[in-house]
Amino acid sequence: MIELYLLQLEGEKQTIYRELIDHLSELGYNPKKEGLRISFKHDMHRKQIAKIGMTKGKQPRPIFMLRFSACQNYSKRFKDIVNKAVIKDNFNEARCINNNCNWCAGDARSHIYIGELPDGTLKFHCGASALEIPDVKAEDILEIKKLLQEEHIYLMKNEAGIES
Repeated sequence: MIELYLLQLEGEKQTIYRELIDHLSELGYNPKKEGLRISFKHDMHRKQIAKIGMTKGKQPRPIFMLRFSACQNYSKRFKDIVNKAVIKDNFNEARCINNNCNWCAGDARSHIYIGELPDGTLKFHCGASALEIPDVKAEDILEIKKLLQEEHIYLMKNEAGIES
């Protein structure tokens, strides 16, 4: 399944996605086909940490989606991704802030995306969502791996009850 996906990619994109998929595998995340996408979940907590796939249409392009809601420090690029997600009219609002959800373990503020609107208003996006990282480039790999590692540690501790 992974090799078939990678065959759709060319040159540098194939190298980038292979490196990210290998890192997910090293952390214990297994690929599973979900509709048109491939989701990566860990057997110890069954929570999704990433998704890959292709867009539809005449010019399909690769998609990489990442769950990094428990991560504390990330670049402006990733802050912009969160801010863009909360600006959408139909964004996935974090219901756990008001104790209306118990899907994720741990304190709500420890696993939600906090985005800021242009007027300074904060909005809370569901942390169980993997957000699309547009046009992943080679220079993104180190930060994505760092975010994967940090999210993985959080999920193992809070969802699987395993301290690393």
